[in-house]
Amino acid sequence: MKVELRHALEPWHVLGEEQTSSGTARYVDSSAERLQTKVSGWVDERYTLSCNGASLPLQRTEVPGEYVAGVRFKAWQPYSALHPTIGAQVPLVFDVYDKWSGRSIGGMTHHVAHPGGRAYDDFPVNANSAEARRRSRFFGIGHTPGPMAEPKPVQGPEYPRTLDLRRYA
Repeated sequence: MKVELRHALEPWHVLGEEQTSSGTARYVDSSAERLQTKVSGWVDERYTLSCNGASLPLQRTEVPGEYVAGVRFKAWQPYSALHPTIGAQVPLVFDVYDKWSGRSIGGMTHHVAHPGGRAYDDFPVNANSAEARRRSRFFGIGHTPGPMAEPKPVQGPEYPRTLDLRRYA
C-alpha cells in the first residue's frame, strides 16, 4: 500500500475591518491549511487512515484500490483569525489503522514549519534547498505505536470528502 500527501489549495477568508495604528486594515484568516491524501493498494474493509485520531472520509476513485480525501486543519495561531478558541492542530500524525488487529501498522508525521521551531532567515536559494526544507518537515515515523482505539469518523455535511479537524477539536 502507498499513502501520498500533497498540499492543497485552501481559501483565506476575509475578516472584518480592524483599526490599526496607521488606519483601517482588512485582514485575512491565513491560519487554515489543507492537505490532499491519496492511498493506493488500499483494502477499505480492513484499514482506516486517520489523522490526529480522526478517521479520514476516503472516497473511491475510478482506479481499483485507490481512495482520496482532504484534511483541513488550523496550522497557525494568529491574533486575528476565525475560531480563536481552537489552537494550532500541528503536527499532523497519520496512522494506518488495521481493523483486524486493532493497532496502527504504520504512519507518518507532518509539520507545517520547521519541527524545531526554527525560522529561516532567507528564502531558499535553489530547488535543492527548498526540497531540503520540505523534507525536514516530514517524518516517516512518529505514528501511534501499539494498540489504539479505532479512529472516530468525523464527516462534515457540506464537504463529505474532507476531514475538517477544526470540527473535531
